[in-house]
Amino acid sequence: MEPMARTASIERTTSESSIRLSLDLDGTGTSSIATTVPFFDHMLTAFSKHSLIDLTIESSGDTDIDAHHTVEDTAIALGLALAEALGDKAGVRRYGDATVPLDEALARAVVDLSGRPFLVHSGEPAGFELHRIGGHFTGSLVRHVLEAITLNARITAHVEVLAGRDPHHVAEAEFKAFARAMRTAVEPDPRVTGVPSTKGAL
Repeated sequence: MEPMARTASIERTTSESSIRLSLDLDGTGTSSIATTVPFFDHMLTAFSKHSLIDLTIESSGDTDIDAHHTVEDTAIALGLALAEALGDKAGVRRYGDATVPLDEALARAVVDLSGRPFLVHSGEPAGFELHRIGGHFTGSLVRHVLEAITLNARITAHVEVLAGRDPHHVAEAEFKAFARAMRTAVEPDPRVTGVPSTKGAL
């Protein structure tokens, strides 16, 4: 019997943005990302590559005002798609953790597909949240993206910056650490039968 495809497609339209997103948890890290926010494209491409989650995204929005709405709504759609693709989470590893360096930057992420949305986020250097990376993406959006994904995917995530000076490196280390942790958490575990929780549900 063929295993069920762990895929999802989301379309989300508001007065501020329009998002079309699809993903495959059992992919190879192939992506096609076009959010109209270049640095965010770079981060989502890295997320796909290092999580091995295939990801296709087309986003547009009121970036003439700010990148905020388009970035936030894309992250919401990504979280919703992750939740849909995970289904009842039977047979997954559930937990994942990764520590990832990028030159002087170092970030750690720990993920639990708990069904309880919670983000703990710390360690970004002073002033990081005010820095515009690539001219469009404000450093504060990293936490905002992580919040939107964790709340809508209904996962617990701890993301900590352990070292870093360059804003590009800090942000990228965070995205890559989160990706690697997700890669492990969503991976099928051949030793697990059913849902990996004593409660019988996640």
